[in-house]
Amino acid sequence: MSWADERVRAIVWQVLIVGAVIGVIWWLVRNTQHNLEVRRIATGFGFLQREAGLPIGEALIEYTPASTYLRALTVGVLNTLKVAVIGIVLATIFGTLIGIARLSRNWLLSKIAAVYVELIRDVPLLLQLLFWYTILQSLPGPRQALNPAAGVFLSNRGLKLPFLDWQPAHSWALLAFVVGCVATWLFAKAMRRRQMQDGQPRRIWPAALGFMLGLPLVVWLAGGAPTAIDWPELRGFNFRGGMTVTPEYFALLIGLTTYTAGFIAEIVRAGILAVPHGQWEAAQALGLRSGTVLRQIVLPQALRVIVPPMTSQYLNLTKNSSLAVAIGYQDIVSIANTTLNQTGQAIEGIAIIMLVYLSISLSISFFMNWYNSRIALVER
Repeated sequence: MSWADERVRAIVWQVLIVGAVIGVIWWLVRNTQHNLEVRRIATGFGFLQREAGLPIGEALIEYTPASTYLRALTVGVLNTLKVAVIGIVLATIFGTLIGIARLSRNWLLSKIAAVYVELIRDVPLLLQLLFWYTILQSLPGPRQALNPAAGVFLSNRGLKLPFLDWQPAHSWALLAFVVGCVATWLFAKAMRRRQMQDGQPRRIWPAALGFMLGLPLVVWLAGGAPTAIDWPELRGFNFRGGMTVTPEYFALLIGLTTYTAGFIAEIVRAGILAVPHGQWEAAQALGLRSGTVLRQIVLPQALRVIVPPMTSQYLNLTKNSSLAVAIGYQDIVSIANTTLNQTGQAIEGIAIIMLVYLSISLSISFFMNWYNSRIALVER
């Protein structure tokens, strides 16, 4: 044990740093508790079981103002997930198309994609959300609503769409579809294993068609084959029936999708350019079409470059959804802010918001890291 020993110094410094961090945390906790006691502010999460009295415009689960704060916060979490999941899917599709368009040999298409990327990325997201929300609010009222297709109405009250009259048979059919997807994945894995053994390729699509389409169809037919559709109709000053996409949700989804797609487009473009040009030349020498080369050869290799930065964009989209409070969409941030204003328990409210976003972000990171490890090159 000598101070001249590098290992001893390293251990001592680490112990001192850890002790200092623990001391700072302890001081902050004690100081917070003292201030709360002096001001007679209640602490704890017991308020979650109290009646909220909070109106929420749209909810994926049954909710009334008489429900508890816990249920109100659950509605906020689901609303956040509804924006994040759908936004990630749409931004990925749209961004990939824009990224490919930037590499197109068509001069006009390439320049339009380039202008879109530069314009979208240089304008703050908050301004874009306000822009889309203002556009939707300036649409005509329900009586003069735009009717681009049968049963589809667009007005300042939102987007009205026909919706399937959901029955238990539909739930069972949806469950059968999920089971079919799992069965298809297992079957494809088994067929690939056999192909590695004997070198004979096997068709997967007939089994996939049976599992993913045939099985849900049989379950649906066994449940009575319900096909009733709830069509929106104008009654009085508003529409009744159908499915409603509120202006707040619509504006938030459009803003997040178009903004994130601009960054994803550059990631996709960089990933495609990272693939050696010799891959294109070799595939074209075999007589393959450009679309086939892109789908079957270039994009699978580009994914190794695309996936890591794409994870950051998914996380950014999820966290940027907290700007929904600016246009009145009731996500977890909006509902938690109202909750802490009513109860006065700001620390617990902020902690709930942080925990929600931390959980969602860690889940996205875990899945994307798992997927990245699956497509990574393996050194032999």
